Amino acid sequence: MLPTHAVGIDLGTTYSCIAYLNEHGEPVTLANQEGELSTPSAVLFEPSGEIVVGTEALRHAVLYSDRVVMHAKRFMGDPQKVWTIDGRRYTPTDISALILRKLLDAAEPRIGKVDRAVITVPAQFSERQRRATVEAGRKAGLREVDIINEPVAAALCYVLGTEGLWFTELADEQRILVWDLGGGTFDLSLVRYSRNKVEVIATGGDLHLGGIDWNQALERAVRKQFLKDFGVDPGSDPASLQMLALEVETTKRSLSVRPRTALVCQHDGHRKVYQIDQAKFEKLTRELTERTAQITQRLLTDNGMGWAHVDVVLMTGGASRMPMVRKRIKELGGRTPNTSLSPDQSIAHGAAYYAGMLLTNSEFARSILSDGASERLRQFSHTSVNARALGILVRDTDRNVRFPHYLIPANTPLPAAVTERFGTVVPNQRRVNLQIIESDPHEPSGYARVGQCVIDELPPELPEGSEIAVTIRYDEQALVHVEAQDVVSGKIASVDIDRRDSVVSHPQAPEDAAVASPSAAPKTADD
Repeated sequence: MLPTHAVGIDLGTTYSCIAYLNEHGEPVTLANQEGELSTPSAVLFEPSGEIVVGTEALRHAVLYSDRVVMHAKRFMGDPQKVWTIDGRRYTPTDISALILRKLLDAAEPRIGKVDRAVITVPAQFSERQRRATVEAGRKAGLREVDIINEPVAAALCYVLGTEGLWFTELADEQRILVWDLGGGTFDLSLVRYSRNKVEVIATGGDLHLGGIDWNQALERAVRKQFLKDFGVDPGSDPASLQMLALEVETTKRSLSVRPRTALVCQHDGHRKVYQIDQAKFEKLTRELTERTAQITQRLLTDNGMGWAHVDVVLMTGGASRMPMVRKRIKELGGRTPNTSLSPDQSIAHGAAYYAGMLLTNSEFARSILSDGASERLRQFSHTSVNARALGILVRDTDRNVRFPHYLIPANTPLPAAVTERFGTVVPNQRRVNLQIIESDPHEPSGYARVGQCVIDELPPELPEGSEIAVTIRYDEQALVHVEAQDVVSGKIASVDIDRRDSVVSHPQAPEDAAVASPSAAPKTADD
């Protein structure tokens, strides 16, 4: 065995996968204990106390519908979401940790104990969701956890993998639109590929759009028809509903390779076989398919681009197999999408490549047998953008309300730094408490708090509007640095927010501490 390994994990809403780089620098998917390359992201809590993860949990979901947890990724970072089973509360992070532990346990007999890994996340994940993912990795036993956006992982797999451009480097740069429709999320990234570099230009997507939404559309239609046929609703019984959900998933997969298939629905002593064809499924889910098209077009339009600026549409994610989405993207872009990547394994493979890139300057470089592969990974790099705007809350002194003020807009190339000057809000203000936020379309307020930065003991007798210089710096390692300086005294406070380590390196300050408001003439400078 190698002294250490480059390990990548695709922690998915419906299925998860783990891969590593072998001694030749090639990604290899590690099968689970049942011999499967993809593990269902389902957890069963047996009445006996045993915890079962994967296919067996999925199979028992009908019998123990109130004891099986699925789709936990959709709730990552939500402090209100818990599942209570046998009097114990489980958060989405807890469930994700159990899934990760299953993957790591399966990998150990093959490559030894894994204590560091790269875990993929949707590009649209918030700071809180990324921290929850890192925490899940730590709870699963990982000592070091790095994060990479799923579309970037797919792009790395494409340009580094043997199924892509490993042996045939491009002479000219290409723009690649990574179109990733997974079980629970839809992710887009427009990336520029040039020799030895992948550079993210812009990201987009929808955290609440994925293959399970297509499932639910078909499930609703079958329930409606069953109610019409027999006068009873399968959705009224958890076991019947879970059985129908499993049938719907099988039907969706069949319709990706066959024009029609049969779906069995049974409830309350009634049973009926429904014939479902691709045209019917496409009609039922047209609104969902159109949402992917609109989001895709918006990404290009918002960044001043058209389809002429896209050289390759790279499709990945398990739900990208569905014929209707492939057809719609072909219509939208006027070209046949590239489907060369494995929808189930490419994200984990790309994460393994990224893990190799992170390790090439350490002991991993010495363990690679192929000099060519080691050198290729060592030279390769990638840069990204922030998916969400980053800023602070400021106060409108006339209305005495706080509102978001963003210093770093979304889709800014990283690293980036911005400095602006703000003013104190009252005479003789002795403290400034900066509430650091990022944009979040799923929050009622439109933003989410990610940390705070406090300057205590400002000089006495400062007039209202005294300037406070605020610098926010976002580096390429997913680290947010915030610094606030009182311009009069020169006093400085700073805070670092590390997604990878889930650490805010500043003690919590009272919520009611005063905050800064924009000065009359803020100054901005870029680093």
